[in-house]
Amino acid sequence: MKYMNNYEASHGRYETMQYRVCGGSGLKLPLMSFGLWHNFNVASSYENCRNLVLGAFDLGITHFDLANNYGPVPGTSEKIFGEILKQDLKEHREELLIATKAGYDMWVGPYGSGGSKKHLISSLDQSLQRMGLDYVDIFYHHRPDAETPIEETAEALEQIVRQGKALYIGISNYNAQDTEKIERELGKRNLHCLIHQVRFSMLERGNSDTVRKAQELSIGTIGFCPLAQGLLTDKYLKGIPNDSRAASGSRFFGKDKITKEKLEVVSILNDFAKNRGQTLAQLALVWNLQVNTSVILGASRIEQICENVNALDNMQLSEEELSQIQAILSNYEEKESKV
Repeated sequence: MKYMNNYEASHGRYETMQYRVCGGSGLKLPLMSFGLWHNFNVASSYENCRNLVLGAFDLGITHFDLANNYGPVPGTSEKIFGEILKQDLKEHREELLIATKAGYDMWVGPYGSGGSKKHLISSLDQSLQRMGLDYVDIFYHHRPDAETPIEETAEALEQIVRQGKALYIGISNYNAQDTEKIERELGKRNLHCLIHQVRFSMLERGNSDTVRKAQELSIGTIGFCPLAQGLLTDKYLKGIPNDSRAASGSRFFGKDKITKEKLEVVSILNDFAKNRGQTLAQLALVWNLQVNTSVILGASRIEQICENVNALDNMQLSEEELSQIQAILSNYEEKESKV
């Protein structure tokens, strides 16, 4: 792929993607964002990482989603991204929407995780240094912390914004009740939670109540793992490929996640997608975007990103199609609950 690097090319870049205003703000998110959770680690090819980031940007994906602990080793993803920024994208900083997070285990000792002011501010300072940035566009608290008063977490997020280290605040993995609590605390400080990042896919709809609560509060939502880590593709319909994530020994997605019930519903959805002239991955993304502001794509090859972005050519799902998908998913969830 020939990467765009001039003013005229920048105009062409944005003809590929569609954008939505997020969370009661004026900020526009691409419908498809790119996440660096997997495939940006110590074993990754730097050139492939570069191809993924620059290729995504040339497709109009302006939003890049990171976290302090993405790797392995924790921090590696941000370091790689920082090198790509320095080498290729420095002149495009104003076109990029860069997000990072803190809250999960990052370093040893009592301050290496959680929601305390100590952890959040220290972690963001480290993230900015790794990426070579003065600020991030969105800073997320990655998970709620029962050991830290929510008032302290809100205070830390306020300080981060007031110091100019982040433009917007986000949260991730909060339930509906905690989402309302953090928004209330931020509101007391004249701040608003821009966005909530939730695990959400056809096979994982358990966060539907949280998504509805966020939207009631004018908080945008962005779905991660929209393809259920590859299950919502045709990849596993004929077995587990040797080069797949399930075969790699990943602690996040192993062979035990590929159940008979999942494969049955995936096969039905795959046929449904073919009847629409789409791949299953494209259908899964279009369905997700009926609910969420944006979705986070993961990829190991630029071809995967191109295929996903092509889903934007057929974004409409009729009421009849939505009802059919609902019936398919409800039947699957009923079977899963009995296992």
